[in-house]
Amino acid sequence: MHFKVSKILFLIVMSSILINSGCDKQELSENPVVYVDPFLGTHSSRWMLFPGPTMPFGMVKLSPDNTDEWTMDAGYEYEIKSISGFGHVHSWMMGSFLTMPTTGEIKIIPGTKDDPDAGYRSRITPDKQIASPGYYAVDLEDYNIKAELTATTRGGFQRYTFPKSENAHVIFDLKVPEEGQPEIISASIKKQSDTEISGYIHRVQGWNEYKLHFFARFNKPLKSMGGWKGTDIREDVSELSINKDLDIGAFINFTTEEGEEILMKTGISYVSEEQAKLNMETEMHDYGWDFDKVHQNAKTTWNDLLGKIKIEGGTEEERIKFYTNYYRSYSARTIFSDVNGKYMDMCEHVVQLENPDNPVYGSDAFWNTFWNLNQLWSLVNPDIANKWVNSQLEIYDRGGWLSKGPGGIEYSSIMVASHEIPLIVNAYQKGIRDFDTEKAYKAMKEVQMSMPQPHECGGYVGNRNLKSYMEKGFVPAEEGPVSNTLEYAYDDWCVAQMAKALGKTEDYEYFMKRSQSYRNVFDKESGYIRPKHTGGPWFQEFVPVVKAVGKEDNFGGKDYVEGNAWQYSWFVPHDVAGLIELMGLDEFNSRLNEGFENSKPNFVSQFVNHSNQPNMQAAWLFNYSGKPWLTQKWVREILNNYYGTGPIDGYPGDED
Repeated sequence: MHFKVSKILFLIVMSSILINSGCDKQELSENPVVYVDPFLGTHSSRWMLFPGPTMPFGMVKLSPDNTDEWTMDAGYEYEIKSISGFGHVHSWMMGSFLTMPTTGEIKIIPGTKDDPDAGYRSRITPDKQIASPGYYAVDLEDYNIKAELTATTRGGFQRYTFPKSENAHVIFDLKVPEEGQPEIISASIKKQSDTEISGYIHRVQGWNEYKLHFFARFNKPLKSMGGWKGTDIREDVSELSINKDLDIGAFINFTTEEGEEILMKTGISYVSEEQAKLNMETEMHDYGWDFDKVHQNAKTTWNDLLGKIKIEGGTEEERIKFYTNYYRSYSARTIFSDVNGKYMDMCEHVVQLENPDNPVYGSDAFWNTFWNLNQLWSLVNPDIANKWVNSQLEIYDRGGWLSKGPGGIEYSSIMVASHEIPLIVNAYQKGIRDFDTEKAYKAMKEVQMSMPQPHECGGYVGNRNLKSYMEKGFVPAEEGPVSNTLEYAYDDWCVAQMAKALGKTEDYEYFMKRSQSYRNVFDKESGYIRPKHTGGPWFQEFVPVVKAVGKEDNFGGKDYVEGNAWQYSWFVPHDVAGLIELMGLDEFNSRLNEGFENSKPNFVSQFVNHSNQPNMQAAWLFNYSGKPWLTQKWVREILNNYYGTGPIDGYPGDED
């Protein structure tokens, strides 16, 4: 299935990134990967925005890491001129282990970006790195080693070209910086044979507890294995383990000749080391030790996926933006089930899927992905949209609730409302229905009717302000953000559409009535969505336009989630006509257009803030208010000025 770009311009506006091109039109048409630049936007980015290879929704996201702080921006920073190693997992709030080839003296800490000599880091030249879908390469200048990476869905393949050395090593470090700062419960590394090692690391942080298992195989017998626990370094060991929060790692030792290639295959699993080995062997069996064939498989897979949309016209820069954004929409989320369908559920039980080809997926929040990902997946890959629905229903079967952000298949309760509901309804309304529709409806209705609560297996489920919303018709200022009223109302409308389609008339009427709750927090005097007290009076200290403090989504208030009154006053996606009626057509158009004028050039402001979810729809609202030419104008301005190219200027805001 192919779509012309004119029919899906909105897809370009959902992400961003860059690459070189010197091919003829026929070759470019058949190889859209040449337009993807995995480095685009990797300055001041997020854990999930990485330059290394992965497959669509890959469990393995094998990529260089170089930050040395436990922050949201952990992982890779383009401007840091050193690398501490290559991590296998770059999924939301989930870390990995680093592998790093070195020579010479053994060092057990990575060092820092400011002092790489303090550890095993290596300097690099950032603009000499190479990355494309399914491939990454870099010269580790401190060791004269060339490192190349490629991947399958659940496996990594690394090729290290060493100099001549009596002391060549591959380091496995199990305690490394990530998005949060979890506690290590236990960890182990074992030598399984002269060419194989395996291990696991068991972490917990808040709602998320998981064991990451790995299995690694080398193309050459290792000379010996050493390792460390805390600061205690041990030579020639076969096993290392800890049962407390300690630094732990291993170094695999080799003797190498000039230009010798050490190849390493790895598999990971959240179930067991045996499953990690199975994942590796199943996905790499047909390739033997041929690194280039694994790379070609990844490239072909991405070409086939990206080739579902063929674009015509436009500049090379626009093609770069388009295909890199398209690539990112499939690379940041994660398959958590193994090749044979086994996975670890939210209660830490091993579960066997009936159909392994319908995997269990994890991600950060579905918060407002109805602006972009829902449409992309359902229009371009209906099978993928269907699998996401089935994944949610699998989670519902196991844990009793849908998940608004199933990181690690846990109930993270990340962000607000339950926007997995629009994902399901969107699929159904487009005729994508290879799932139990009655179960799906039941699950959605329960979310919108059941009181929020801690989940017995960790995390939190449900809508936190649902009780007051149901009883009062809005979320009072004393109990939560007024913006939650808007988000709950939209989900109510979505449930109503499904109820209508299934012939559930009473439910349809009930949820349609609830979907009008946004009217209860629209202040006609000021013309804005405004916080309201429990008894009915408006919140008095009301300022509709508040600037962000530091980060582009930090507006410093409790009444609007990652936004302000100006931005959220446009958030009625299910009833724009009703909002226009309340605000007045002239005021609607003039205020919105003035907001765009005030937000130039990059549209990251206290007015239009295209960098964050609550305000992404703003440019399209003129289509509903009689001035579609203004939608055309401002969409083009956003495409040209918000989305950039290159590592530094790829995105002025979050990876959203």
